[in-house]
Amino acid sequence: MIAIASDHGAYALKEKIKAHLASQGRGVEDFGTHTTESCDYPDFAAEAARAVADGRCALGIVLCTTGVGVSITANKVRGIRCALCTNTVMAEMTRRHNDSNVLALGAMVTGELVCLAIVDAWLGAVYEGGRHQRRVDKMMTLEQE
Repeated sequence: MIAIASDHGAYALKEKIKAHLASQGRGVEDFGTHTTESCDYPDFAAEAARAVADGRCALGIVLCTTGVGVSITANKVRGIRCALCTNTVMAEMTRRHNDSNVLALGAMVTGELVCLAIVDAWLGAVYEGGRHQRRVDKMMTLEQE
């Protein structure tokens, strides 16, 4: 199951990503928003990130106008490694090397077709472990400070 959430600025893109994932047979849990009315992105991004952190969802995708606010929000949740990606190379590498578990996208920054390609690249990549695990462990240790 993939958690997904957006604010009003990325609502339309969120709906397109949900349809794209459904066409691939992937399960999606939508944490909102469910309208284009102005809202606060932390409310929705945090819930999606919590669902990943507690294991209800395997991965998450969070969206806002730029992707910055939702990525900061998601990364405040213990256990989350959220990466804001603007191209497929970033998406692939953050899964392969950083074991990112939440993807952030910006609806105004990155076009719809590129976002769909980013989602596919991110979901298609596999964490390599090995030497990268040492780095991920160091990253996650910072949450204890």
